Amino acid sequence: MPAVTNISAYRFARLSGLESLRVELLAWCKEWELKGTILLSGEGINLFVAGAAESIDQLLEKLRSVSGLEGLTPKVSLSDSQPFNRMLVRIKKEIISFGVEAVRPADYTSPKIAAKELKKWLDEGKPVTLLDTRNDYEVKLGTFKGAIDPNIKTFRGFPDAVRKLPEEMKNQPVVMFCTGGIRCEKAGPFMELEGFKEIYQLDGGILKYFEECGGEHYEGDCFVFDQRVGVDPGLSESDHAVCFACQAPLNTAEQEDPRYVQGKSCPHCHVDEAAKLAERIASRQARLNVERDPLPGSVPQENRRPVTIPARHDKRELLDALIALIPQVSPGELEQWCDEGRFVTYSGVVRGKDHVVRAGERVLQIFPPKVEPWVSTDIRVTYEDDALIVVRKPAPLPMAELGPFHRNTLQYLMNQVCELPHVPRAVNRLDTSMTGLVVFARTRHLCRVLKRQFIDGDVERVFLVLVSGHPKKDRFFCDSPIPSESKPKEGEESIVLPSRTDFQVVERRDDGSALLEAVSKTGCADQIRIHLSRLGLPVVGDPEFVQGRLLDEALTFDGDAPPILLHLWKLSFAHPSTGGAVHFEAERPEWA
Repeated sequence: MPAVTNISAYRFARLSGLESLRVELLAWCKEWELKGTILLSGEGINLFVAGAAESIDQLLEKLRSVSGLEGLTPKVSLSDSQPFNRMLVRIKKEIISFGVEAVRPADYTSPKIAAKELKKWLDEGKPVTLLDTRNDYEVKLGTFKGAIDPNIKTFRGFPDAVRKLPEEMKNQPVVMFCTGGIRCEKAGPFMELEGFKEIYQLDGGILKYFEECGGEHYEGDCFVFDQRVGVDPGLSESDHAVCFACQAPLNTAEQEDPRYVQGKSCPHCHVDEAAKLAERIASRQARLNVERDPLPGSVPQENRRPVTIPARHDKRELLDALIALIPQVSPGELEQWCDEGRFVTYSGVVRGKDHVVRAGERVLQIFPPKVEPWVSTDIRVTYEDDALIVVRKPAPLPMAELGPFHRNTLQYLMNQVCELPHVPRAVNRLDTSMTGLVVFARTRHLCRVLKRQFIDGDVERVFLVLVSGHPKKDRFFCDSPIPSESKPKEGEESIVLPSRTDFQVVERRDDGSALLEAVSKTGCADQIRIHLSRLGLPVVGDPEFVQGRLLDEALTFDGDAPPILLHLWKLSFAHPSTGGAVHFEAERPEWA
């Protein structure tokens, strides 16, 4: 025999002292080993509880001693096991969420029709409209034959659904129903307020109908809000399951469908991940295509760029700090810019050349309207999810604002096609004249997680590179240390970083060049280019060194110069959200 008694009950009444009642009920239920949910509100009580029969009787006795709940009458069913995981007692604004303050079931409800009387009407073929007030996924499991399904996602959507019903229904007898009757207590009065003249609510709902009349005039099972999912007209647990993701009830065939993954998806909500990815990529690519034509920097526009004063320039005059911070501009030109008022605060106050700066201070450098140099904007989105966007950067295209570039940059274009506040943050960097994969993180935290992988050497980067000359061996490496990009403090020596790149010859060409595959084991700036230069195998199209460092192509940009034939081809790392390994590969450029 089934060992667990299940009750569901509600009653609209004016209740007070809710917090003390909540504490008492929770203590009683735990003492009697009951599980389920009890909702308390100033408008009444709604409960679904299961446990031993004697414990249920004790709970009902306590509840009926509360003023306003004297006539509380539950619906009872039996099950072989406990359908609930825990006991909850909560205080809510409404015991059944509806959102229409004019409807107060404690004061008024529509006339009720008994289950046997409704069956008699249906047996006789009496003209009556049946209206299901439940959510769409509940209706899917079963409903009365010929009943109107308003197709609502939640009960709060019922008022809008009612306003869309045919006008002629207002003069017809309408019998509404739900699982146990509670929703009809609010739905009925609302329909009367909307002008429906003959409204009835099925007393006790579908469950009471099953109890007294069985399954005549009803098709399917009844959805219930516990682990049983559904009960048949005999009030026995059906073989349905429910999808965790979309709440759709599932029959046996749907549970055997390969698209049903317990706790994740079912045939109704399963999404083909490959198709979803392709859709996201296509959408982002379409937005990029709109933003890049015409080039953002093709229209002259004033630009402002922040200059942050580091601690080593604290209490220096602005001009002296600028000369040190912007070495690519001559001191005379910087002085002229100061005299022209081209350095201001965020509030617009001009800072002259004699202004004494403080560590951490930020001034804005004003750039007069000017057309920016041409760049390639053939950006290709290769991957996107909630954490990452991976693109293939063309050349020439700067990563971010630098030199004459303000808006003709990869970062600017990505900012335009991504929704605020999630500004995409570049995790890795490629020089202006390089091509290949660039990873953008969707949040600052994810960017930090990914950058740590790059710093720790946990990211595998595979490049394709065309060099001048033929290597002596097909496989070789370079572990020559590289100076850090960070400027040393006064009196300190330059920092030298360990580095290693492994090379493999892919093709030796008749013109004296060689196509190599390069795997970066460390993440030093310009590592591959520096290593190849030191090996006497410079990258085709690479500019010359200046004072031991490579020139930044954005500062010495020549639109007619050939690109650097260095391409970030493959990237592998741990996904910052899932921790699983992810691998990305960019299309090979023509020269490779």
